[in-house]
Amino acid sequence: MADAPIFLVGCQRSGTTMLRLVLDSHSRISCGPETRFLTDMERIVGRDWERLARFGFEREDWLRRIADFFGGIHSDYASGRGKARWADKTPLYALAIPFVTEVFPDAQIVHVIRDGRDVVVSHRKRFGYWSAVKCVVKWPRYIHTARAAGRALAPERYHELRYEDAVREPEKSLRGLFEFLGEPWEPEVLEYSDKQHDVAQKYTTEADRRRAAARTDAQIYGSRVGTYRRELDPFLRLLVWVFSRRTLRELGYR
Repeated sequence: MADAPIFLVGCQRSGTTMLRLVLDSHSRISCGPETRFLTDMERIVGRDWERLARFGFEREDWLRRIADFFGGIHSDYASGRGKARWADKTPLYALAIPFVTEVFPDAQIVHVIRDGRDVVVSHRKRFGYWSAVKCVVKWPRYIHTARAAGRALAPERYHELRYEDAVREPEKSLRGLFEFLGEPWEPEVLEYSDKQHDVAQKYTTEADRRRAAARTDAQIYGSRVGTYRRELDPFLRLLVWVFSRRTLRELGYR
């Protein structure tokens, strides 16, 4: 599966941006900006199918055309950067893994999982309080949906990566990731900010601010693990307990 597409998914604020930059730092892998629109194309063979089927083309033909279009964008972008393989980091696709793997039957899915309590805190900091309130329901939905889809895939096609492992033992965790992907280990991926990436300035600014707050020059660090202990207010704690505690326990978070 050395040339298979890679899809990096997970609930927003789970560390997918960091992992995107890690992948994009590999000499063979290109992981560009979020696409987000692949799920819109699912309507073609979903709720719009009865109408579009009147064109007379088989559903498989529509799927092939979607793959040619979507994959072609990524392939051209990757080859233009001297990369042999493409990856897509779009957290939203965690809710659409069956469609993603129908369009790309050889795709490998990397599901990033982070403690939901820290995800709630991160939503509040990044998107505001109401987003944090909604996150106590959103986070379990993303986890359950993606894991259910992952169970239907072969082991070589679905991989779960814990955010906490990635930041506490980055080399060990990321070696496992690249082994899953069938790619050679390159230590340079740990120094991803030394390379050029097509990311919005807001991400670079946020990363610099967080490193300054953590008082570290390291590009991968674990100071944000467990922030909920000091930053989750009583109301959000209650909501997490009501809506997220079962999923937290299933994942081994205590």
